[in-house]
Amino acid sequence: QVQLVESGGGLVQAGGSLRLSCAASGIIFSIDFMGWFRQAPGKQRELVAGITRGGSTNYADSVKGRFTISRDNDKNTVNLQMNSLKPEDTAVYYCNVYYRIVNYWGQGTQVTVSS
Repeated sequence: QVQLVESGGGLVQAGGSLRLSCAASGIIFSIDFMGWFRQAPGKQRELVAGITRGGSTNYADSVKGRFTISRDNDKNTVNLQMNSLKPEDTAVYYCNVYYRIVNYWGQGTQVTVSS
């Protein structure tokens, strides 16, 4: 059974940095897609950044130039380096893995950016 464990959320002042990590267990084959979504109160969950098995990345316009996604295919981990954080980045961040035609989600980690 696939499980995702996230870490790295917290409280930071505007302009600061945080690094989110997600480790997937129960993986036998290569993971097709790994990504990070976020959901702020009263808003829909949105894609923040994604990365394919081959290393192609995509980012939400709101985070381009500030966030960087990376993955380790051998360790089945995905990271999100978040720099120049803004109060509007405040949300619960969810790790997402698309594996063997199934979407898996982490439990979510809170990121709060104070002004």
